[in-house]
Amino acid sequence: MIANEKIKAAEVQLTGINGEDLGIVPTAEALALAKKLKVDLVCTSLYQSPPLCTLIAKAQAKQEKASAKKRERAAKVKEIRLTPHIEDHDYDTKKQQCEKILRGGDAVQLVIRLSSSKEGDKAKELLQALLKDLKEAGKQETGIQLSGKQAAVKLNPLD
Repeated sequence: MIANEKIKAAEVQLTGINGEDLGIVPTAEALALAKKLKVDLVCTSLYQSPPLCTLIAKAQAKQEKASAKKRERAAKVKEIRLTPHIEDHDYDTKKQQCEKILRGGDAVQLVIRLSSSKEGDKAKELLQALLKDLKEAGKQETGIQLSGKQAAVKLNPLD
C-alpha cells in the first residue's frame, strides 16, 4: 500500500475521510490537506489515471495495511490424519488442532485411513461429527469423499 510522500503521481483523484469525492487535486495539495487533518493519504488504486487516493485516519491505515498483508498470503492446506477408532480425548485434540489452523487462516484436509471396507460408515460418521463441531471455525469446501483406503473432506477458514 502506497501512502503519503511515496505517492509519485503529479495529481490524484481524492476521496475525503467520510467518503466524499474531492475531485482531482495536485498531490502536494492532497498531502498538505492530509497533514492539516492529521490523517494519511493512501493510494487505493494505482490502475487509474490519476490514481485514486483516500484520506484515512492513521490507526485505520495500519489496520488496512495488516488486512491487505493477510489477504496477500496464500492459504495453505494442512492435512490432519485420523483413524475410525479414535478415542474421545484424541478426538478433542484433533478438533482443537483444526480450530487453531482454521483460525490462523489456513485450510484443513481431514483424512481418515481405512484398514477395511467395513470402516467406511464409521469414518463418514466421524467426519460428519467433526464438521458439525468445526462449523464456527470453518466451512466445508468438498463433500465427504470415500475412496478406497481413505475418507476425506476439506474445510476452508471463515473470512
